[in-house]
Amino acid sequence: MEAGRRKAEVCAPCHGVAGNSSVGLVPILAAQTARYTYLELRDFKHGRRQDPVMSPIAATLTREDMLDLAEYYAAQTPGRTGFRADPAKVAAGRAKAAEMLCTMCHLGGFSGQNEAARVAGQHPEYIVKQLKAFKARSRTNDAGAMTSVAQILSEEDIENLAAYIANLD
Repeated sequence: MEAGRRKAEVCAPCHGVAGNSSVGLVPILAAQTARYTYLELRDFKHGRRQDPVMSPIAATLTREDMLDLAEYYAAQTPGRTGFRADPAKVAAGRAKAAEMLCTMCHLGGFSGQNEAARVAGQHPEYIVKQLKAFKARSRTNDAGAMTSVAQILSEEDIENLAAYIANLD
């Protein structure tokens, strides 16, 4: 755990102290499942996921670095973003999440499991960005699961899902 904390100091300028990003397009890593974080870092390292900032950083990480960071962030407590959405959007997002069976992979409360990300309390801007990337097939490191789900989401569905998920603890 201490090794992960030390290694995470480099991540703090973007992802915040203990993985609590204050920037809407930068994901909150606190309480993310260790397996998910490890796999995403590995995908950035090997080019299966692309980002102009993360890809070069991940390229320098060893397997041990990625495992240490994943363990560290999984043990952190997520802060609150302060985001408060329109209750009608939250209700519509909740209904769409139930219709799409999102909790089959992301679990109840969107707490995540294994390869399925914890998205509860994530920045709404980041959720929108990722859902749009899956829909556009510019993000495809998901074995097809989110890519296929996102294909049937409208822009309004994406906004409503983001409002709902961002309001979860």
